[in-house]
Order: sequence, then C-alpha cells, then structure tokens
Amino acid sequence: MRVSDLRLLDIVNVKDGRRLGPIKDLDLDLERGTVKGIIVPGPSRSWGLFGGGKTEDFFVPWDHVKKIGVDVILVDVNDLPEFNIENDDRR
Repeated sequence: MRVSDLRLLDIVNVKDGRRLGPIKDLDLDLERGTVKGIIVPGPSRSWGLFGGGKTEDFFVPWDHVKKIGVDVILVDVNDLPEFNIENDDRR
C-alpha cells in the first residue's frame, strides 16, 4: 500500500466508533526508516471565515493503529487526552 492510498482512508476509533477523519500527514523517523505516528485534523473551533475555523491536529502513535483495512484505518485512542470522551466537545 502506498502513502497516497492511506490518505484516502478514514480513521475510526475502535473504542467509540467515532470517525476521526482522513490522515493529514505521517510522522516519520527517517534515521530508522519507521512510521512514528499519524496526524489527523482536529475539529474546527468556530465557523469563522479567513482562518477563524483553524483546527489543532491530533497525533496518533503508530502503536495505536490496530488494523488497516480496505476502507478504514482502525485506531485505539481511548487513553489519549485529546480524544477523552468526557472532555470532547465534538459530540
């Protein structure tokens, strides 16, 4: 599978079934030749124009990727504070 193919897949959290969005970027360790994690776009903070709706990206460590399928990438991000359901305003 190519990186360009990965960018077309949706990322889904197996803990709550939430769609986190597509891969925005990969974090690579070029010295070791490994993938350290994936970057997914965060939610918009407001509906403002001209940059008012900027998002904070989320880092998902590669060891939290559980399965790469034909349509989705399954991740387990329950223990990451950014995806803590109690503090999540994206519901």
